Amino acid sequence: MAKMKIQKIGFIGGGNMASCLISGLLASGHSARQIWVSDINPDTLKSLATNLNVNTSTSNDAVINEVDVVVLAVKPQILSSVAKSAATLIQQKKSLVVSIAAGISQRSLSLWLGADTAIVRCMPNTPALVLTGATALHANAGVTAEQRNLAENIMRSVGIALWVKDESEIDAVTAVSGSGPAYYFLLMEAMEKAALELGLSETTARLLVQQTALGAAKIALESSDSPEQLRKRVTSPGGTTQQAIATFEQGGFTELVSKALHAARERSIEMSRQSENS
Repeated sequence: MAKMKIQKIGFIGGGNMASCLISGLLASGHSARQIWVSDINPDTLKSLATNLNVNTSTSNDAVINEVDVVVLAVKPQILSSVAKSAATLIQQKKSLVVSIAAGISQRSLSLWLGADTAIVRCMPNTPALVLTGATALHANAGVTAEQRNLAENIMRSVGIALWVKDESEIDAVTAVSGSGPAYYFLLMEAMEKAALELGLSETTARLLVQQTALGAAKIALESSDSPEQLRKRVTSPGGTTQQAIATFEQGGFTELVSKALHAARERSIEMSRQSENS
């Protein structure tokens, strides 16, 4: 990716995801002097200023005045009021707005911020907190090529960042990667409970499950083979793994996963519709 001129980045909201993104930007070489954060909690701002050495303010407008891109990192339920109060200044500054709020459509953001506002909607996930996130992005028609690169650079600082062609794909992304970490935690939780039933200690069960999950993910990431091919490779005919896989399949495992992801996508669509009617 072509090297970009230094841009000032402002975060409205200084919670976990904002802190994570800031840490990722600093680790990738962005200057703390070029980063601003606003939050209603003075303790949050003090922590960010002390630990990350970034500029802080209790005023959203003060931050917007200083920066080229505004990252909306507040909770979805208060985003409407925050966006509406910031709209006039964002329009005057012609700021790029990057939203990481789940379930808030670009239509809602445009209604609150102004139809001409350049908006990138992102769907990050919680592994971004440990710099292994997966984020999907979608830009509206007002976003320039340089602004797309800037938004991508911000999200790539905490993991992979992928553009989707249609905003509707964000709902599928939410079901797959946005909610996805919880699915793996659920499987790990179930495996750990079963391991205890099999007589292993809690410490041994947890470490074995965690390391096995890490190892499987690492193999999948580093291999060009599909998950199906990898599964077949470690499933010997008539062996223990085949017995376990057959039991999963008899219980409708694949169909249940599909049903769960479809349910998550439908809920994401419903949340977006609710935001548009707020």
